[in-house]
Order: sequence, then C-alpha cells, then structure tokens
Amino acid sequence: MPRRLLALLLGLSVTAGCGARAAGQDIPREPVSPPRTSVRAVEPAEAAQAFTLLDRLDDAWRKRDCRTVGKLTTWAENTLGGRACEATRNGRPAPARKGYSDAEFFLPATAGADRWFVALARRPRPAYFLFVHEGDGWRLAAGPVPVKGEPREPAGGAVPAEDPGAGVGARLAPQRYLTYLTDPAGVSGVTFPKGDAARELFDELVRRPRKVRPDRLTSDVRLLVGPQRALPLPGGGALVIHALEIEHRQRAGPGRSSLSHPIYGRDELRGFTGKGRAARLTGTEIVLVVTEVTGGAKVSTVAARRSLAALTTG
Repeated sequence: MPRRLLALLLGLSVTAGCGARAAGQDIPREPVSPPRTSVRAVEPAEAAQAFTLLDRLDDAWRKRDCRTVGKLTTWAENTLGGRACEATRNGRPAPARKGYSDAEFFLPATAGADRWFVALARRPRPAYFLFVHEGDGWRLAAGPVPVKGEPREPAGGAVPAEDPGAGVGARLAPQRYLTYLTDPAGVSGVTFPKGDAARELFDELVRRPRKVRPDRLTSDVRLLVGPQRALPLPGGGALVIHALEIEHRQRAGPGRSSLSHPIYGRDELRGFTGKGRAARLTGTEIVLVVTEVTGGAKVSTVAARRSLAALTTG
C-alpha cells in the first residue's frame, strides 16, 4: 500500500522580551514564554492503525451507540454524529459504511499540539478522510468525502500559511465558496467550472424556493468553524479540506396548517422530530468539501458530501 510522508510544517518562532536595570532600581523582566515543542511526527503504521477506527465507528452507528460515535469523531463528523445519531433511534437509517480499503496516507506533522493526516481510500470508490489526534487518541474529523472524477494526490511537503501562492489560495478557498453561494446576482466574480458541485448547490439554493411554493423557504450559508487543512499538489497549488453549514427555514404558506412541499422526507422528519407533518421546519446541513486550488487562485471541487445534521419543527 503506497504511503506518503509529508514534511513537517515550520513551527512559529517565539521571541522573548528584554529586561533593563536603571541606577538603583530594578525593572522586572517581561515574562518569557516557554519554547514551543514539536510534536511527534505521524508514522505510517500509526496512520494505518488510526484508519481502522472506521470499523469501530461503523459498529457504533449500527448499534445506535451515540456515545461511542461521539468519542470517535470530532469537528464535522462529531456535529453529524450528534442529533443525527439520536434520530436513528427513531427509525432514521444509519449511514451505510462501505468497508473502505486500499488507503494511501498523507502525513504532515505540524507544530504545537496539532497532529493530523489525510487518507485517500480507493475502494470501493475513491474517498478522502481527515483524521485528527485529540486527547488520548485519533478521531475522524471528516469522511468519507466521495471523489467526483479522478482523485488528486498531494505532493511532498506541506502548505505554509505564509506562502504567497498556494498558502494564500488555500486560506481563501472556503471564503470563495461562501461568497459564491451567497451571491445570486453573480456580482462578486467568483466562478466554478461547469458541472462543479458548488455550481449544482448554487442552482439548488436559487431554484428551490420557487419549487416549494406556496411554502416559504429561506437559506443561510456559513463556514463551519474549525482549523483549515491543506496539502500541496504537484506543480503548485493545494488540496484543501473544509466545510460549509447550510440552514434552511421552511414555513407553510398563508392559511395552511402544514407544509405543502417539505424539503425533507418522512424518515428524516420522524427520526429527528417524532412527527409526520409540520408547519415549520429548520434544517441544518453540513457540506464537506475537498477543493483543488491552482494557479491564479482558481478553485474547483474535487470531492463533496452533504449530510443533514439537525432538524426541528421550530
């Protein structure tokens, strides 16, 4: 199984303040911060072992063991494992794991206490996974994120945040999605290639309110808070893993006691709320995105997954 070990990110240097002594008077020195220590690099064997937690997570979902799901996940997957896991106890289907294998690991060790790596599993179909070490063990932060088309394989090294090319482009990639999806008039100038998942999502956000009439539908798009993960690509550019949060609010039309065209099905509605019909719905979705950033800060979606995290009748 091929594995790539990426270079360490440069740690931030720490400067210490200087003290001075005046005649007959002591001026205290400014406190000196302790030097930041580098964490142990992620080894291929450690990454391979961490990848096996997918089997334990699969078992936890199948048993509706939401406590274990919470322990094995963080960031986006932890959000998706909260109320969404509880909803499976009310009949909502649990996510189907597909026995991912033939994984390649990209292992950039970072400064401070942040240890993470990306896995690209090629079977049964290519998908990316992001693992993060927290507390006393590894957790799944994102994945699977199914690849559309050919997967991109990062090169050696890591993307420095201060890099004027790839670093800046990677840092701005999530914001470009947010700008594009919240700009129905298209005045921002941000574009995505034809057939890109971002364009499909944009079209849905624009057209859906008309399709559900007489119901009223509004949507807000936000960035999901969390550290950004970026890996360099051969020939320049970067592969960025990030996430969006979409909140839909649907209300029944005037004089109606229930929604005419609910945007979520009966399984979701009953699983999350215990009800079969509603006059108001508020749904929160998480969109996991793997983005390719190329020269000129052009962005395109390599992989994406959209999941319902919460649904209420408020």
